[in-house]
Amino acid sequence: METEIVSDVSERTEAILAAARRMFLGPGRVSMDDLARDLGMSKKTIYRHFPDKQGLMTAVLDRQFGVIERLIADAAREAEGRPFGERLRTFLVAACDGLSDIGAAQLATGRGDAVLRRHVEHRIDAVVYQPLEELFREGQRQGVLTAPPELLGEITRGAVERLLNSRLPSQLNRTAADLFRTTVDTVLYGAIREDHP
Repeated sequence: METEIVSDVSERTEAILAAARRMFLGPGRVSMDDLARDLGMSKKTIYRHFPDKQGLMTAVLDRQFGVIERLIADAAREAEGRPFGERLRTFLVAACDGLSDIGAAQLATGRGDAVLRRHVEHRIDAVVYQPLEELFREGQRQGVLTAPPELLGEITRGAVERLLNSRLPSQLNRTAADLFRTTVDTVLYGAIREDHP
C-alpha cells in the first residue's frame, strides 16, 4: 500500500512538472490558478508538492538544464576526434538548441524575480559557459584560435543571451538556435586559424 502512495505522489509530481513545463516555458504569463485549472486539481494540491511558484519554476528549469547538459554531452561524444571547429560548432548548436527550449524571454531572465534570475544565470554559467570556456582554452592550447578564449567566451555569451531575448527570431520566422548557428558560422569561425583542421 505504501508503494502505491509513493507512486501516486511521484506520478502527480511528474504531472505537475510536465504541465508546468509546457505552460511556464511557453509565451506569456501563467498563474498557479491557470496551472491548477489545466491539471484539474486545486492549488493546494500543487503546493503539497512544491512550496511555491518559484520552487516549481526552479524545478522546471532544473529539469530543462538537465536536458541541456545531456544534449551537450551527446554532442561532445558525437564530435569526439573531429577538428576543433566542428567540435566547437556542435557544442554551441546543442547548447543553443537546449536554451531556446527554455522559451519566453521573461522566464529566461527570471520573469522579474531576482532569486529566480540569479538561479537561471548560475545554471547557464555552470551548464554552458564554463564548459564552453574550457573548450576555448583547449583551442588556445592547440594553437587553433586567433583570439583570446576570454574574448570568445564573452562574444558567445552576448550572442546567446541577445538572441534568446530578442524579437529577431520571430521577425525572421526562425528560432534563436537557427540564428545562433549563423552567428557561429559568421563570427566565431573567423577566430579559428585556417591552417588548422
